[in-house]
Amino acid sequence: MTVETITDSKTIPQKSSPANSRGLHVITWGCQMNVYDSARMTDVLAPLGYQPVTSPEQAEMVILNTCHIRERAAEKVFSELGRLRKISEERVSAGLKRSIIAVAGCVAQAEGEEILARAPYVDIVLGPQTYHRLPEMVARAARAGGAVIDTDFPVEMKFDFLPEASAPQVEGNLTAFLTIQEGCDKFCSFCVVPYTRGAETSRSLPSVLNEARRMVESGVREITLLGQNVNAYHGDDGEGGTADLPRLAAALAALPGLERIRYMTSHPRDMDQALIDAHRDNPALMPFLHLPVQSGSDRILKAMNRGHTSDEYRALIARLREACPDLALSSDFIVGHPGETEEDFEATMQLVRDIGFAQAFSFKYSPRPGTPAAGQPFQVDEAIKDVRLQRLQALLREQQDAFNADMVGRTLPVLFTGRGRKPGQITGRSPYLQPVHVEGSDELIGQTVPVVITQRLTNSLAGTLLRERVCA
Repeated sequence: MTVETITDSKTIPQKSSPANSRGLHVITWGCQMNVYDSARMTDVLAPLGYQPVTSPEQAEMVILNTCHIRERAAEKVFSELGRLRKISEERVSAGLKRSIIAVAGCVAQAEGEEILARAPYVDIVLGPQTYHRLPEMVARAARAGGAVIDTDFPVEMKFDFLPEASAPQVEGNLTAFLTIQEGCDKFCSFCVVPYTRGAETSRSLPSVLNEARRMVESGVREITLLGQNVNAYHGDDGEGGTADLPRLAAALAALPGLERIRYMTSHPRDMDQALIDAHRDNPALMPFLHLPVQSGSDRILKAMNRGHTSDEYRALIARLREACPDLALSSDFIVGHPGETEEDFEATMQLVRDIGFAQAFSFKYSPRPGTPAAGQPFQVDEAIKDVRLQRLQALLREQQDAFNADMVGRTLPVLFTGRGRKPGQITGRSPYLQPVHVEGSDELIGQTVPVVITQRLTNSLAGTLLRERVCA
């Protein structure tokens, strides 16, 4: 498929499509779940003759798959829509068909009517739970000649109505993302997910296994399971019961050819003992866990409605490290939540020092319309947020650098995924998601090979092959 993934101002164009077809161009903002959704929308539209193209200028249909997490998300959408409208008008002037413009994702879910009011040239607005209905929406838009909006939370599970997924277009089909759970029942004060993705729902175990099996048959060796609260997964097991995430991970690990399993994003409240034990007992589960904490202050955690304290989070990490001593951690942090004092912020800094993170994502609090925190008093000044974020990021970067430096001299199994930037260089990923570069032949791509780490670079590691032959 073609996905134009935009993170801030960076655009990454991907593969082009065959000639003599209806051009489809998907622009994706946000998380890996949105990347997965964009791929599935491409699959859904393929029977109508839509095939990927590399730019909106070539497309008879453009889908803007949106994210509501980042600051000023809606304004960025309207700015992009203005660009797409101009491109569509230029197509008409050149004697080509006008582009169908669709807005999907979380901004569409939250602000569908506003999109049509401010951008009446948009043809289709659809939420994250309704993209299995895209062919019907396209037909309705063509018949009626007006806008179609579908932001319901349908009774049916969209995954039950999707065609088989096409081969993933990620790192030469060696790694892939697979959505297994959507929605959230936690209602954190700052988060729009419960309002845009709906209640927690899980795909059935057979459905996930069938898609994973097709991925592995196409060459995938590592799968990352996705969900808003992925460790809340409870899918129908097809036998009258329910499967949890440890059971799903065990079933996936039994698939011949699948070497590695990851999952994100997790919630501390759903990290039960069975999942902790799975990190001890299932060698396919990588020793790298993304477990957002958001704050180290109990007062702010309560205001955030996180449902746990800082010491409960510390105790959970201790249990995880006891089960899996090599476990490395990633987390999310928000600074400047309404009411956050300097003392609260220092509690977050102390939690970071106490636990130590190999990687982390940190953000300034940004109000999201309709969320409880947006209307709270004691909003923190932006200048204070800026200073706190810089201090937190400096500490997190120091910890990340120290973790990477600690890899020097160790031997790590590296899944090689492609050629490096330099001639004769190949690149892959460690169990901890670090990019690793070595001098080696293309024959090793797709293989997991032991590598002795020799150098920590700014955002990657360099190493040498322990031996040229692949792991058994």
